[in-house]
Amino acid sequence: MLTSQITSAIIGIGLAGAILFLVRRDHLHGPYAVWWLAVAVVTLLLGVFPDIVTWLGRETGISYAPVLPLIIGLSLVLIRLLKLDIDRSRQERQIRRLTQKLAILERELDRARGQPHEPHDEDDTV
Repeated sequence: MLTSQITSAIIGIGLAGAILFLVRRDHLHGPYAVWWLAVAVVTLLLGVFPDIVTWLGRETGISYAPVLPLIIGLSLVLIRLLKLDIDRSRQERQIRRLTQKLAILERELDRARGQPHEPHDEDDTV
């Protein structure tokens, strides 16, 4: 039967392997790969050296040390979700600005051709 240490170490190694595979296949890029490799390394370290959790629990004043990885993991997930929302908001803002610039350029192109401006509606092109 596998101990929790071995299971955690196997999960860390498997996660690192999966991340490297995704990077190699160009499905995961730079900063994201570094983030996930750090998660894999921490998982591996906690599996190999479980006393780190006990030591960190003592140092932070948490009486039940096994809850510490859960608290840290949940906090990191929330931080990651916040960063994803920030990135998505930035991308939506960029798309909106690009759409507005494209509409302006199309209007200027229509004027240069001497055509009256007609709104381009993608739904009418069926």
